[in-house]
Amino acid sequence: MAEILKGKNVADAIDERSVSLIKENGLSPVLAIFRVGNKDSDISYENGISRKSEKVGVEIRKYLFDEDVEPGVFYEKLAEANTDEEVDGILVFRPLPKQFSDDELRNAIDIGKDVDGCKDESLGSIFIKKQKGFVPCTAQAVIETLDYYGIEITGKNVVVIGRSLVIGKPVSMLLLNRNATVTICHTRTVNITEICRKADILVCASGQMESINADYVSPSQTVIDVGISWNEDKQKLCGDVLFEEVEPVVDKITPVPGGIGSITTSVLLNHVVTAGMNKHNK
Repeated sequence: MAEILKGKNVADAIDERSVSLIKENGLSPVLAIFRVGNKDSDISYENGISRKSEKVGVEIRKYLFDEDVEPGVFYEKLAEANTDEEVDGILVFRPLPKQFSDDELRNAIDIGKDVDGCKDESLGSIFIKKQKGFVPCTAQAVIETLDYYGIEITGKNVVVIGRSLVIGKPVSMLLLNRNATVTICHTRTVNITEICRKADILVCASGQMESINADYVSPSQTVIDVGISWNEDKQKLCGDVLFEEVEPVVDKITPVPGGIGSITTSVLLNHVVTAGMNKHNK
């Protein structure tokens, strides 16, 4: 039986850091949330942020738009949030409808308020280890988990399945910056199961529900499951990992739900608090 790396323990530790920063610096941090349409996944994430923000002490301001909103109307409100001195962080639920360009959208957020780490400048700074803005929240949640549970990164063989800008690429660079030896696998990777079995740490971030089975893993591994999807057959949330097959084989594993997803919200709010502290100390 594997050790289950529960997200709540990590999230609570991050929340404590946020609360301490607020109290010590007399902050009143504000997060502006931009949502277009009424996707269940967006609303669920928004509700989770709202619940956690009350616990931590971050004010939420919501900017809600219809699915067919004109980009000009949306960007006008985003510009207001960028220049609003009271707003410390901005989160836009992506992807947006087809009338929006994701590249334009990501880069329209002020870098000091880019608490989700989606701007080109925020992402690029990870590569040169001179961080501007913030690291993508889910990528940082992976690092926070490994650190909290005392799992060594330096010198370890890490395989990351997935190469998205949201998680795969940034988490790979964060791990490389911590002196791991990193292999990125994707849909064109040859002998992917063999590569994965040789990893000390396996980060599953392909977004393909329950695609990682026992063929991909071996004993003594730590498996970090970043995926989260609704399984209609099982009527529950599932990750990229087929948990019932993988858990008996490996040494440590994060669950879904209750794993990386629960940590990501705490990381986001901590970024908002940090942005508020940066503004406070200018």
